[in-house]
Amino acid sequence: MTTAEALNGLWHRNMKTVQSNEIINNHVGDRNCTETDDLRLWQKHSQVIHNSQDSYQPLDRGVTESVQALSQSRPETNGKVTNGCTSRSNRMEDGKVFMDRASLLDNLFEISHIRTIYHMFIAVFLIFCLSTLVVDYIEQGRLVLEFDLLFFAFGKPWTVTWAWTLMFVYTLVVPYYMLALWAALYHSFSSKLGLSVGTGLLLCALQSCVLGIFPIYVVVHNQLPPASRFIVILEQIRFLMKSYSFMRETAPVIMRNTPKEGETPRFPTMSSYLYFLFCPTLIYRESYPRNANIRWKYVGVTVGMILACLFYGYFILVRLCVPVVTPETIRPLTKRSMVLAVFHSILPGIMLLLLCFFAFLHCWLNLFGELLRFADRMFYKDWWNSTSFANYYRTWNIVVHDWLYYYGYRDFLWLSKRKFRSAAMLSVFMVSAAVHEYAFTLGFGFFYPVMFFLFATFGAVFNFTITDKRQSPVFNVVMWMALLVGQGVQVCLYSLEWYAQIHCPPTGQESLWELVTPRSWSCSYSRDGAAVTAGLV
Repeated sequence: MTTAEALNGLWHRNMKTVQSNEIINNHVGDRNCTETDDLRLWQKHSQVIHNSQDSYQPLDRGVTESVQALSQSRPETNGKVTNGCTSRSNRMEDGKVFMDRASLLDNLFEISHIRTIYHMFIAVFLIFCLSTLVVDYIEQGRLVLEFDLLFFAFGKPWTVTWAWTLMFVYTLVVPYYMLALWAALYHSFSSKLGLSVGTGLLLCALQSCVLGIFPIYVVVHNQLPPASRFIVILEQIRFLMKSYSFMRETAPVIMRNTPKEGETPRFPTMSSYLYFLFCPTLIYRESYPRNANIRWKYVGVTVGMILACLFYGYFILVRLCVPVVTPETIRPLTKRSMVLAVFHSILPGIMLLLLCFFAFLHCWLNLFGELLRFADRMFYKDWWNSTSFANYYRTWNIVVHDWLYYYGYRDFLWLSKRKFRSAAMLSVFMVSAAVHEYAFTLGFGFFYPVMFFLFATFGAVFNFTITDKRQSPVFNVVMWMALLVGQGVQVCLYSLEWYAQIHCPPTGQESLWELVTPRSWSCSYSRDGAAVTAGLV
């Protein structure tokens, strides 16, 4: 495909994308019409490209056309067409605004210069596959295509299936009908506060049992392997966040709108709630911008990329991670060997981070967005260009950030009458770090708060010190260095603890202290790979 053809596809197939606003960001307070800002930004890019070399003339034409379309646009938000500028009632204080826009990487991959980076990752993946075949043939004299680690990680699929089904049915039925019953009684009930408190307490008890204790019991009692554990736990968290958003967005509307005599309160349909449980957002709306049709070719390509990412991660673990941290490699476990292991884990660590981002935040969410014709695909922004950690946390995962912002940060400010902004930000930061560590603890099957420590200490410090005022490219280098080292530390320490849990099992009844103390601190290996108890010397 030529550059002109690619750009023609970019600016015409995704014409509605350039109509999008940057409505959602982390700052609170009044802001000017964001569509005007977008127009000014596109005009700036158009001027820069126009002054560059002739090879960018097709891109210049594409940007110029998009600017003209943007200046006359009437974007579709929350399923309704609005005029050009966003009114005050549609700003951040009134909730997230959904628009018809494509994912950033889908746009960037239409440009051949950016698509080359994607091709480079494909080339590395093919090299991994080829090296596996060659090494197996040289060492064993035959082609060995065994994916034992992959099959182990996703073991016991039937247990995962029935556990997920039970959580889904509960989330679909119980919160919906309990809220519907509360809505039907609220305006006619003598004690509205008593009804609300009683309904809330009963629902909290049910949520705690079915979406709280039950998933933990499933993963612990059935001793699920790691990938299966993560599926159950992440779906547990997703269902909790989805059901909370549904109730948080619906209850205030019921309370504010008193029905006329003889009428029943207006309540969301079951179909809108069912659609919300599967669509790639955590913010409930009765309707969203929808695409006209499903691009089945896009669906097929996206499924292929998800499978490729799965095998890509397998090869990274087998070829780059396991050889570094196995007991046969680290013996004895010393400070020197540990430091070397951390630096050897930096490359596979950052590759796994990029792979998880691409596989989940781009491919997985876009797959469900396409199948459900969900038009707002802004699941992330250009986090890789961040010069501040505050911007990185806002743009890495827009889906989760929106939930934390609207139901955590903004509600905290509302309860405190817009005081204690730093405390609100810090509390949301701590909650996010705790949930991440909760998922890692149950996913791996042991408590080793590496993620929480890095997130809650270094992450929080960087968030409050390296702020949006830092615009120099130097701080983008600082951010990437921190990501590289942080990923290396996590991959190394979690891998060491995984092998220590296997090779240094408890000798008797474990105490609470032994359960929360990392076993890799006291477990080392002898020359023959056998486990021995020793300190980190």
